[in-house]
Amino acid sequence: MKVVIFAGGVGTRISEESHLRPKPMIEIGGQPIIWHIMKIYESHGFNDFIVCLGYKGYLIKEYFMNYFIHNSDVTINIKNNSLKVHQTNTESFTITLVDTGLNTKTAGRLKRIKKYVEGETFMLTYGDAVTDLNLTKVLEFHKKHGKTATVTSVQPAGKFGSLEIQNNGDVSKFMEKPKGDGLWINGGFFVLQPGVFDFLNGDMDGIMWEEYPLTEITRKRQLVAYKHEGFWKCMDAMRDKIELDQLWEAGIAKWKTWK
Repeated sequence: MKVVIFAGGVGTRISEESHLRPKPMIEIGGQPIIWHIMKIYESHGFNDFIVCLGYKGYLIKEYFMNYFIHNSDVTINIKNNSLKVHQTNTESFTITLVDTGLNTKTAGRLKRIKKYVEGETFMLTYGDAVTDLNLTKVLEFHKKHGKTATVTSVQPAGKFGSLEIQNNGDVSKFMEKPKGDGLWINGGFFVLQPGVFDFLNGDMDGIMWEEYPLTEITRKRQLVAYKHEGFWKCMDAMRDKIELDQLWEAGIAKWKTWK
């Protein structure tokens, strides 16, 4: 099954890094976050990827074009331009890199890769979030419900601690960064039927996937949500990158579902 990854945005809220590279190439523990996302999928047997490129997409192309060499022990003979590979530590990824436009929004990017997934059920995600989500169970859930689209819903932790205060001022309960206010949000891990492209008719280049297409799919009652109560973290700002780096370096990265 193919996995589509949106990787074309500028990432303005993490401009400290994204002015140099596309957001999916920002590193966590020495590897770009898109690598972490692919490893999550690979751990469940999904290793055929379609990456929607845009902003500085050539850097993503160069990364994967050179991945084999960068992760191998090699001897290079400059005299005759020969290369001998001694040992390699590469991945079982198949990656289709598609230029979907510099300023194209997500609905347009998805429409532009139609020919690579036409006629197949496929998965879709963004290039900036990691999770310990059981993708195998999500696929089973999707098949069971028979809808056009399945979205993974999550409840991210709040930014601040929560206090429960009595009338006399006594604090009776303190929670450090509790879950959200009971609302479930779009966690960005989808399973989609080929019929999703029926909702992408016309010029979609200026439209976000989360706007008309997803709301129209919902209106047609063709969207079902898989509730994920485990780990989920979106690298939306620099503080998120720092937090993810710290989890990785401490050996407690819950999204590391591979060996």
